[in-house]
Amino acid sequence: MDCVEKKNADGEAPSVIDRYFTRWYRADMKGKPCEDHCVLQHSNRLCVVTLAETHPILREGRTVKSINYQISNGCSRLNNKVSGKSKRGAQFLTDFAPLCRITCSDETEYTIYSCIRGRLLEVNENILETPNLLLEKPSTEGYIAIILPKFEESKSITENLLTREEFESVVTKRSLSQPP
Repeated sequence: MDCVEKKNADGEAPSVIDRYFTRWYRADMKGKPCEDHCVLQHSNRLCVVTLAETHPILREGRTVKSINYQISNGCSRLNNKVSGKSKRGAQFLTDFAPLCRITCSDETEYTIYSCIRGRLLEVNENILETPNLLLEKPSTEGYIAIILPKFEESKSITENLLTREEFESVVTKRSLSQPP
């Protein structure tokens, strides 16, 4: 009976995200308070960039007006065409490369960054048509992009990211320092 899966306190099996992905966080992206990002790293090195649950869009329940993958006049993440085993044509991203800009109904704009170095494999075009996926299912169908780090960097890409425990500590300190 050693092969029986452990279940959580509610008797449910762990979600696919909890089972196969490691959560990493980047708090206060580019010095902007509470603009937190989450990177889900699969055991095969693929990284999925999502909004952390403490990001103002999710925390304050904002309504998303538009999502724009057009980063500059000459660069659109939608033009990313990947082909072949070596992922030819993929855009190379640095830690602070912008992935998209999200505009809320109150005209607040947030830039979402890659958080890690690697090749951009895919952006989530589904959130262009259904922006509420960002709010309803941020870790699954509402993801921002999928990035493949270089093989030799796959262990070191998480050096600048926070573990779940470190991130929760940052969030706790942040909430204690803010007036009620």
